[in-house]
Amino acid sequence: MKRIISIAVVTIVVIALLVVKLFSNQKAAQEKIFIYDSKQAILVEAENPTIHTFDRSMSFLGTFEANHQNNVASDGSGKLIELTVKEGDVVGKGQVLARLDNELTQLQIENAKLNIEQLKNDNARFSNLRKDQAISAIEAEKMELALKSAEVQLKQLQKQLRSSSIVAPFSGVVTKKLVDLGSMVMPGTPIVELTDISTLKLTISVPERDVMKFKKGQSVMANADIYGKEEFKGNVSMIAVQADGSHNFKIQTSIQNNAANKIMAGMYGSVSLENSTSVTTLAVSRKALVGSSKNPQVYVVRNGKSILTSFTAGTSDGEYLEVVSGLTKNDIVVVKGQVNLENNTNVKLAK
Repeated sequence: MKRIISIAVVTIVVIALLVVKLFSNQKAAQEKIFIYDSKQAILVEAENPTIHTFDRSMSFLGTFEANHQNNVASDGSGKLIELTVKEGDVVGKGQVLARLDNELTQLQIENAKLNIEQLKNDNARFSNLRKDQAISAIEAEKMELALKSAEVQLKQLQKQLRSSSIVAPFSGVVTKKLVDLGSMVMPGTPIVELTDISTLKLTISVPERDVMKFKKGQSVMANADIYGKEEFKGNVSMIAVQADGSHNFKIQTSIQNNAANKIMAGMYGSVSLENSTSVTTLAVSRKALVGSSKNPQVYVVRNGKSILTSFTAGTSDGEYLEVVSGLTKNDIVVVKGQVNLENNTNVKLAK
């Protein structure tokens, strides 16, 4: 009995020591883990919007979009037996992208041709019999209609055969493959996504005071942010007749890409315009910008917190953005450190 009690006591002591050791290891591990304190203020640099003069050459921000981007769909139905392209391939207009199984259609065409040949022979005999008044005019007309119906059916089968080859409706780059070999497709089933960036669309937002400086067909020069001062030729393709709530007008320009297709859809860009007069207005540093040029935003410091604020941008000269609305000269705008911020984050201003 005493031995049993001794063993139980020893077991309890060992378990107790193990528990203490585990808690000790857990505490040591937790001390090594970095726990972010959401209440800790992030150090940022900020400045007030300033009054800036935009010189004769004005720039309006936008984002490049593909001239054409469509899902190329099948006109026919059947099993996909060949896919001649892969993602990233450059294709020309009319190039075959994929093929459907068309063996049955070809057999039907052969049968239709034989049927037409037979009907032509029958129709010739009926014409002679009609001349000899051996048959009625109604019977001869029925034979003629049967021949025409067979010819229409052949044309339908030939169109069905052409539909078994899916071709590119325009030149471009295959940016997405949407089906795999062996798939059963129906009319309207997307096969690939095709994108044309030989010409791009760049839509800009122009303040009311500047909209009359643009004319449809007018030549413009565009820049892609990533390529600095390199210029790309284009022209104005559309001018909106309705302003938005900030009295800005959407103007669409068509920009010619270079032979190497250096500009890609989604890149930031700007359209430059020579102006006869300079413009002095409220502006923010471009390095404060977060978000896209279509929806420009900055972080404004209010009561020690970063507040993500949208504003309407106008003219740009590469260093500053015109503030049309949404910000005031008394706002404190973050110009450095915003990569670490979220809306309503605690911030501390660098001195």
